[in-house]
Amino acid sequence: MTRRFALTALALGASLAAGVWLLAAPRAGLADAGEIARGSEVYEGFCAACHGENLQGQPDWQRPGESGRYPAPPHDATGHTWHHSDKVLAQIIYWGTAAMVGNGYESDMPAFKDTISEDDILAVLSYIKSAWPEREAAYQRQITLQN
Repeated sequence: MTRRFALTALALGASLAAGVWLLAAPRAGLADAGEIARGSEVYEGFCAACHGENLQGQPDWQRPGESGRYPAPPHDATGHTWHHSDKVLAQIIYWGTAAMVGNGYESDMPAFKDTISEDDILAVLSYIKSAWPEREAAYQRQITLQN
């Protein structure tokens, strides 16, 4: 499966996924410092082990490893996180990548629906987005408003 196909399938799956809460209203505005700080703590506890303490992701994240699975991508401006809407990103965290892509896709990204609260998922996204340069942040806000 090519990376492009996986990302296309991920976006399609995300738009079709059933999620009662997952960002019915876009959150394209800026988060406050408290939410970003909470998101940083949750990120450190649940995400940094794979995605890096500085959002840098794992080495060679664009190529499958020996297992055939892709390493964790960066969440800084060098990755593709900012190419997706808040809704898609929240659903990936909530349901896990494999569930979002479907078709037997395998991923090391687990579903956090039973582990991280919905508010904390949104706080993690606020933390990640707070690290992006304005160009990437503006693009992602636009995608979020369109989704």
